[in-house]
Amino acid sequence: MELTPAWLAQLPLSQITAATPVSGGDINLAFRLTTAEGSAFLLVQPQTPASFYSHEVAGLKALGQAVNVPDVLATGNIDGDAYLVLEFLETGHGSQYDLGQAVARVHRITAPQFGFDQDNLVGKLPKHNNWQDDWSTFYLQQRLDPLVQRAQQHGLWNERRQTAYDRVRQHILTENDGRHIVPSLLHGDLWSGNYLFTDDGTPTLIDPDVLYGDREFDIAMTTIFGGFSADFYKGYQDSYPFDTGYAERLPHYQLYYLLAHLNLFGETYGGAVDEILSRG
Repeated sequence: MELTPAWLAQLPLSQITAATPVSGGDINLAFRLTTAEGSAFLLVQPQTPASFYSHEVAGLKALGQAVNVPDVLATGNIDGDAYLVLEFLETGHGSQYDLGQAVARVHRITAPQFGFDQDNLVGKLPKHNNWQDDWSTFYLQQRLDPLVQRAQQHGLWNERRQTAYDRVRQHILTENDGRHIVPSLLHGDLWSGNYLFTDDGTPTLIDPDVLYGDREFDIAMTTIFGGFSADFYKGYQDSYPFDTGYAERLPHYQLYYLLAHLNLFGETYGGAVDEILSRG
């Protein structure tokens, strides 16, 4: 998609002089805008309702209670295309310890139930965030089970995996039985591509997929693809110590992200899924 001068002129920004494509992930078209008031970051989803970005806007607002996030400058629809304009953040280097402390502050924000007041229907793996009183019910019925069902529909599942999953599913119910699980605000997709440090070193979270859930769910994502050092976990622990047994529970949360990747990218992730399933 090429942004025409007529399209850009409809944005609520003053004197846009350039729109330069930048990397914005695999869902959005992304551009750096040069305006009379400085740079801005533009995301566009062609021929999509403006509501496409409502969950991200709500997520940034929620996270912004505890951690630095890019300001939302504008959102809407132009000629049928959904758009979101964010503050453009110049990046630098910062402390992993400070990042850990920042994530802990996010997790200290709580709600009465598990879920969120908006679903995230963006992308190929829609997520329903209906409120639940019980975390295991939410996690199994609204996160794991839908991914297993989708894998079945796309020929990425078999009887052996189903048998192992049934065992893991029961194990999750058992290990959470009697645990006091606080509905913590979660980033929801906390891998290394979704944090940055601003040019003054401030830890910043971007591209959220928020919900209120078990904070160990967020931590599990940080352990899969790297990008978080020992200082991150020390900073987190010094602020909000992990509950006893958290390390043994992390694989059951890693399973969600690996199942998501199995669905998105195919059997490349099958071995990793099977390894988690084999642990029971």
